[in-house]
Amino acid sequence: MKAPGLTRETWRFERTITLGVAVALALQTASALMWAGGVRERISQLEARTAASDSVNERLARLEEHSLYTRAAITRIERKLDEGG
Repeated sequence: MKAPGLTRETWRFERTITLGVAVALALQTASALMWAGGVRERISQLEARTAASDSVNERLARLEEHSLYTRAAITRIERKLDEGG
């Protein structure tokens, strides 16, 4: 028994697309590719900055270590001067 008003062919799909749909699809695809290219460029720039900051951080750590040794040397020199040596 069939429900009243419902037929088997309620939905029907045609295999044709209009020019407007094709143009819209092409524009969306082009926009997505341009966006992806921009994202890739930004990621490349961030990776370059990160690589540069790694070397700066390493140099800064070495300078801090050097300043600790320098401070210890100055403290020893001051102690010797205070002792009259």
